[in-house]
Amino acid sequence: MFAHRHHRLIASVHSVLRSDPSRVAPTEALPVISDALTVKILDLAMRIGEAMFTVGASAHDVTYAITSVTSAYHLSGVHVDVTYNSITASYHHGDEARPTTMLRVVRVASPDHAKLQRLQALLVDITGGLELDAARAQFRSIRRTPFLYRMPVVIVSQALLAAGVALMFNASLVIIGLSFLAALAAALVQAGLARLRVPSFFSQIAGAFVTTVVATVVAALGAAGIAPFVGIRPSIIVAAGIVLMLAGLTVVGAAQDAIDGFALTASGRILDLTMQTIGVVLGILIGLELARVLGFGMMSPIDPIPLGPLPAQLGGAAIVAIAVAVFNGAGLRIVAVSAALSLIAISTYSGLIALSFHAAAASAVAALLASFAGILVAHRLHVPSVAVTTAAIVPLVPGLAVFRGLLGLMDSDGSAESLLVGTTPLVLATTVGIGLAAGVSLGLYLGTPVRVTLSSVAKSRSRVRR
Repeated sequence: MFAHRHHRLIASVHSVLRSDPSRVAPTEALPVISDALTVKILDLAMRIGEAMFTVGASAHDVTYAITSVTSAYHLSGVHVDVTYNSITASYHHGDEARPTTMLRVVRVASPDHAKLQRLQALLVDITGGLELDAARAQFRSIRRTPFLYRMPVVIVSQALLAAGVALMFNASLVIIGLSFLAALAAALVQAGLARLRVPSFFSQIAGAFVTTVVATVVAALGAAGIAPFVGIRPSIIVAAGIVLMLAGLTVVGAAQDAIDGFALTASGRILDLTMQTIGVVLGILIGLELARVLGFGMMSPIDPIPLGPLPAQLGGAAIVAIAVAVFNGAGLRIVAVSAALSLIAISTYSGLIALSFHAAAASAVAALLASFAGILVAHRLHVPSVAVTTAAIVPLVPGLAVFRGLLGLMDSDGSAESLLVGTTPLVLATTVGIGLAAGVSLGLYLGTPVRVTLSSVAKSRSRVRR
């Protein structure tokens, strides 16, 4: 009797510590969905994922959308692979069947945040029980939806962005108006090149060149004593144009993909970001060199131009954020949230600069707060977080530092000392850019689990009320 109890005790302890493979029932997922229905489900999921990726969603959001759609229609175990220009999804019925695999190529990424918002709403409906045929019909309707704003509105909003940047520097009405006109000319040139399907790299060169030419002409008129161009700072015109050229780049998307582990997609976006920036630099350098050859040089500002008083900074940042949201196709809700987050970002930056923080550190903290608040507010208001975060950090882009560095390089005599002095603003601009990317990344990283926790709490409360 004692030996039997002792044996049972040992067996109980053994079962607690180790599992017995012989007692695990062999199971296998049996295919319960036909091949035709599998293809329909995968096709809908892939099309939704492709559309989201095309209009600005991150690789993680695309992967989540595809797996959510397939799981909603009882197609579990789907493998999804997202790269910079393609999406692959595969589903395996069982050991005896061939897998069903689909591939879709993402041609061109063009932000359309209103369409992205509608696609996310469709995703919520699908996970809530929307029938497959109804979901397919609703997606076809969303896919045919044109861009929210007409081209003249987009071009004017791009010009308003430059005016907002000039306002942040507390520029005169003449400089604000000239910045608007220069950006308007650059936007018209880029729109014309886009119609001709010219690669965006050359479009960036052309836009930066046009802005630099306008600033050079203004500087020449001022040097000739022609009113009202005397005593104004044409470098602000180019700085505003640089912010415009860099406003549509995928800094937030690249940072988010890097955090989520999509190294290939993040690398592709970073390479695209680098090439677009190089295009801006080349356009400015070509414009400055042409002006120098013609005898219309532009004097490099000895000291960096500081931002204006806080009301000017707040007003300019709000204009910039609204303009970015509009030419990215955002609706009224996204525009309002973007403007509010830009005020948070620029206020934080100005406060830290007043406390003698380095510009890169101040930019990083401001971007962190804006992205953290953005991901929480976006979840609450059902708007894409990438939309509001992108618009909020654009006012912090160091356009003036880039231009001062390029002017310094053009004016250097080739000595090590002059090159060092000339490249110092470029180093500052690089560190600020890195700070913005790091701040956005950390804000997204910290905000995601908080958003999930808040969502879980909200669901628990709704269940208790029921």
